[in-house]
Amino acid sequence: MIELLQDPQAWASLLTLTLLEIVLGIDNIIFLSIVTGKLPEAQQASARRVGLLLALGMRILLLFSISWIIGLEEPVFEALGQGVSWRDLVLLAGGVFLLYKGTVEVHEMTEGEHPEEEAGGATTTFASAVVQILLLDAVFSIDSVITAIGMAQHLPIMIAAVVVSIGVMLVAAGPVADFVNAHPTVKMLALAFLLLIGVALIADGLHFHIPRGYIYAAIGFSILVEFLNQLAARARKRRPAKGRSLAMQALAGRQRRPLHPPSANP
Repeated sequence: MIELLQDPQAWASLLTLTLLEIVLGIDNIIFLSIVTGKLPEAQQASARRVGLLLALGMRILLLFSISWIIGLEEPVFEALGQGVSWRDLVLLAGGVFLLYKGTVEVHEMTEGEHPEEEAGGATTTFASAVVQILLLDAVFSIDSVITAIGMAQHLPIMIAAVVVSIGVMLVAAGPVADFVNAHPTVKMLALAFLLLIGVALIADGLHFHIPRGYIYAAIGFSILVEFLNQLAARARKRRPAKGRSLAMQALAGRQRRPLHPPSANP
């Protein structure tokens, strides 16, 4: 362990893997924001914490069973001339679940809110939210751990990278969820991300790998466009307020003037 602390390559590997785990965690944060947004406000933070801590525990357990994880990539049967592994099946199931969840949420947003939402209530339970988070955690955790195994050779480095990345997500999850749920256009964009990630997972499960760089570049560009839209919307709100203020000042000035000019003394 002391040798690892003194090895510059180990620190470089830790930094690289941590940054990659944080980027891969964007998927998890977006899903957490959507699912916990349907809970009562008092339960949302707890659900996010439980979800991320479950993800942390699951990833550490998977890292301690590296040989089993590697075995998940071995084909268990063939379909259409291609070997299908347990990892493929997990990715396919996760992708289908994300497509289903994203489609249902988009339908709810475009067709109208639930009566419970209009009355200020919740549309899901704490247990249901945690189960959904746990299901997606399993998919994201297997993908994350396989990435960690491919990039680092030492188990302590993998565990440290996972712990740091989950810690960053714990800090960022609250502000991100609040922002997503407070802006309908941002929430719709987040749902589009879920659909995109679902398609990528299904493609991976079918052995048609879509480079994650393309996906995150598209997400980054969309976020930039939405940021500019938010700035433009704020500017539009300020302009009418400024116009009303000038009109009120002009009206007040007219009211202060006398209606008739004073008559001159003969």
